[in-house]
Amino acid sequence: MTWHVEDDDLRAYALGELAAPMLWSADAHLMACGRCREVLARVGQPVDAGWERLDAELDAPRPGLVERLLLRAGVADHVARLLAATPVLRRSWLGAVVAVLATSVVAAQTAGSLTLFLALAPLLPLAGVALAYGPGLDPTYEMAVVSPMHGFRLLMIRTIAVLITGLGLDGLATLALPGYGLRVLAWLLPALALTSTGLALSARLGPVLAPSLVGGVWVALLLAANAHSTTATLAPFTALGQGVAAAVAALAGGLLFLSRDRFDRLQGSAV
Repeated sequence: MTWHVEDDDLRAYALGELAAPMLWSADAHLMACGRCREVLARVGQPVDAGWERLDAELDAPRPGLVERLLLRAGVADHVARLLAATPVLRRSWLGAVVAVLATSVVAAQTAGSLTLFLALAPLLPLAGVALAYGPGLDPTYEMAVVSPMHGFRLLMIRTIAVLITGLGLDGLATLALPGYGLRVLAWLLPALALTSTGLALSARLGPVLAPSLVGGVWVALLLAANAHSTTATLAPFTALGQGVAAAVAALAGGLLFLSRDRFDRLQGSAV
């Protein structure tokens, strides 16, 4: 063998600083040259350490599409990993949401009534929040609670991701019903009211019971409004109902802010 890797290149190789294409040549050469392997052991770290670094690099999990997009948008890597692991950003959940919205849109176009769509659309962000932060529903819950991040901050990060996704899909479904004018947007304030109320109650009732209770109250309210309504528009979707929804959303948001420390204590008890 007439050619050997220079000592400086071997030192750079041991430190992981040797760049391609010299790196590829050194890899191939070291497989067959005992002399260069001996020099490598003297000038740098042991060869085994280099192989361990290579194995670690090969075994490191590759980020998915959502995580790569978040990283390109400037999101910190640990935040991007927690967001990408959110169950409601997975295809199964998104597919279920799209199916529910498509069914309600078809029903509205066929029956000429927005009731089903307006009733279901506010529940989807609420359900997404329940799935985004809770034991038994989130398979990454243990990883989330031991992360170096306050419970309230983690909840807010995931909630924003859920709201952007849920409200975005609701908005796309709204575009499929242009014939109803602004009435088709009557789901927005109830959605914010339900989500903020569910979050505020989660500090005391937990991330599963609270959204379930809020969703049940919403369904009961709609059934009661339907039983006593004399018009085609149910009370929650009238101007008065929209005002009440806005007030509830503001009140629940304030209560959520005041109870933010409870989420950190819940996180600590879970650990």
